[in-house]
Amino acid sequence: MATYYYVAASENFLTEEEPLAEVLTERRRNYAENSKEIDFWLVRRPSFLNAAELTKTTAAVPRPAAAVISTDRSFIDFMKLRLEFVLKGEFEAPSKAIPDPLAREG
Repeated sequence: MATYYYVAASENFLTEEEPLAEVLTERRRNYAENSKEIDFWLVRRPSFLNAAELTKTTAAVPRPAAAVISTDRSFIDFMKLRLEFVLKGEFEAPSKAIPDPLAREG
């Protein structure tokens, strides 16, 4: 089991209102230059937000939602500072409640 860190907000906010694509493209370029494996993902309508163990925390995230998920806590801390109006959290997966951390709703 691994720990995944995330920032989540409405899908519109993350994908339309914020220059998120620019940030993720730059990070991918940096990883490629340093031969580092990708450890972050943009997931539209992530199903982990519906896990019973997270519902009290994630209920405030407008739906449809999107999330940037990573195994790198520092990157998610940076994303929280960069994006500001997002929910930041973490979860363990795979687990019974969250079998696939990158799964989408429906």
